[in-house]
Amino acid sequence: MLNIVLFEPEIPQNTGNIARTAACTGSRLILVHPLGFDISEKSVRHAGLDYWKDVDIIEYENKEKFLSDHRNDELYFFSVRGKRCFSSVSYGKDVYLIFGKESTGLGCEILSEYADRSLYIPMRSSVRSLNLSNSVAIAAYEVLRCWDYPFLGGK
Repeated sequence: MLNIVLFEPEIPQNTGNIARTAACTGSRLILVHPLGFDISEKSVRHAGLDYWKDVDIIEYENKEKFLSDHRNDELYFFSVRGKRCFSSVSYGKDVYLIFGKESTGLGCEILSEYADRSLYIPMRSSVRSLNLSNSVAIAAYEVLRCWDYPFLGGK
């Protein structure tokens, strides 16, 4: 199972777009509070269009609870400060791709604690970062490519 995890997302449109990616890929979406918006807010639903019914969404009260519950799982933390390129990983069959909030990312304490599992997506150094929803899509499709796109059809 591919699990997309958002720690404290702030922008409802990004979360809506990520929900759409989760629906299209059959991934689970895990939202870790506090959220910077109300999950039922119109802008989140608008960005996700009619895909919300197709997304398995799980919510956690905070990062500590999520990390405690998943300490033995295959966790990968995405950041511009990650230690390894995301395409250099051999992903197992049940992974959690974790992304931080738009304004500050994951935070130094998490990246330090999980340095061996911190990943980056290559980009030009003159640009601060990719949009969160784009980063999630890039990472999710890399995992699915490694798995040979199970259960996904083509044209």
